[in-house]
Amino acid sequence: MSRFALVAVLDLDRYGAAGAVTRAAEAAIRGGASAVQLRGKGATTRALFEAACALAPRCRAAGAVFLVNDRPDVARAAEADGAHVGPGDLPPLAARRVLGPGVLGVSARTPDRLAEAESARADYLGTGALRASVTKDDAAVIGIEGIAAFAAATRIPVVAIGGVRPGDAADLVRAGAAGMASASGIFGTRDPEAAARAYREAWDRAVRG
Repeated sequence: MSRFALVAVLDLDRYGAAGAVTRAAEAAIRGGASAVQLRGKGATTRALFEAACALAPRCRAAGAVFLVNDRPDVARAAEADGAHVGPGDLPPLAARRVLGPGVLGVSARTPDRLAEAESARADYLGTGALRASVTKDDAAVIGIEGIAAFAAATRIPVVAIGGVRPGDAADLVRAGAAGMASASGIFGTRDPEAAARAYREAWDRAVRG
């Protein structure tokens, strides 16, 4: 089973305190999240670091991959498993130099970006958007066809992002995706554990066929 079957994207800005973030992450992992990606676009570097330090050992103990979004430096300092970088962050090769052998995820939706990710030996690609989402309503939508094209063009595991729902699992598996990611679909609900379980059970059913 892919380490990236279900990536739960946890927004520090939504929860604020490190304790609340940790409880939310643990709920998602209980529900079946195989990876947790911490995002804190509105947070200070200190707040992001402290939250990452709190999450890293909890995720490790639970067997989930822990990633810091945008900030390979914070990921390494907090002893996270790795980081995920987007087009406005460090280039993939520079992120790889910071992380060393850590897990590197790269947002990619163009051939040039795919080439950068491959040069940096990325461990997975975040590819989408599948559809417009609450979190990123301005993201370019490439749909299931675009995700399938990326999966066919590379050996790097492709994780579908952007408006992904549990009901998309079967189509994504057929498209060659290695997993799916969700932010508001999990943490925008009243019960992140149940929401994560719905995603993971749908994914596992689709993989089994």
